[in-house]
Amino acid sequence: MNREKTPNKGFSRWFAEKIWKYRFLHLMIVPGMIIILVFRYVPMYGVVIAFKNYLGGGGGFKGIAEAPWVGLTYFKMFFSSIYFKRLFSNTLIISLMRIVFYFPTPIILAIMINEVQNSHAKKAVQTITYMPYFLSWVVVAGLMQILLSPDGGPINVFRQLLGMEPVYYLASKQHFRTLLIISEIWKNIGYGSIVYLAGITGVDQDLYEAARVDGANKLQQIRYITLPGISEIIAVMLILAVGRVLEDNFDQIFNLYSTATYEVADVFETYIYRTGITGGKYSYAAAIGLCKSAVSFILVVGANRITKRLGSEGII
Repeated sequence: MNREKTPNKGFSRWFAEKIWKYRFLHLMIVPGMIIILVFRYVPMYGVVIAFKNYLGGGGGFKGIAEAPWVGLTYFKMFFSSIYFKRLFSNTLIISLMRIVFYFPTPIILAIMINEVQNSHAKKAVQTITYMPYFLSWVVVAGLMQILLSPDGGPINVFRQLLGMEPVYYLASKQHFRTLLIISEIWKNIGYGSIVYLAGITGVDQDLYEAARVDGANKLQQIRYITLPGISEIIAVMLILAVGRVLEDNFDQIFNLYSTATYEVADVFETYIYRTGITGGKYSYAAAIGLCKSAVSFILVVGANRITKRLGSEGII
């Protein structure tokens, strides 16, 4: 029905009929909407404590409202502290390492799985690569501590057999970031490949048939058919990855880092936790979190514009 030519009453009736017709589908999104409202929108009121001297204690919303205003005091305090440069550089380096080294791996895995002809082997590979995703970072950190322990860990036992000294990898500034990326790939590569596999299955199979008739080999089919076919998905996922540059994987770093690796591992999320939750500096931590969110928003918009200029649709 043409909306412009429909009277308000007629359109309202039509809209109500559609809502009633698909009422069960609409009801399915209600829990998600409630969760987003309660845990995403309602807490936004608390952002004001970044501009107030909020000391915690009771009071809830009333306590926040009654806290005295201090303006940009906590923002200036953070920018002038020794932690600003360290947090920003660590967050940027670790996030860029994730984009460069982790981001392509699910794409590569999805293409490799798609090329497997044996259905049983394909399912086995998918299951094996998906399983680590369902382990919590607490469990993964425990496994890594056992494997990399300088006292009896398999990796260091092997090093000693080769005549080398054992290394406490998780307390080593030189190795910590590399271990973060390796553990990220091992844990999430299978789950991350799902969206790309779904995109590959949507590529027109007639294109592959025509390419084979023209003599194209597997690599040429991947380059000229598969990758262009999922380019939009790759663009959207890259935009989202750039938007998470400052978000970091708090669970991963928190469970793996220690005071010995703060210099190379401490990021915005972990510092906010230590100062805000553990240290009780709520307003100071809120100011840091607000700065981080603002920069993340700018990065998302910037990445979206770049992908649009490169020919993709983007997300906005």
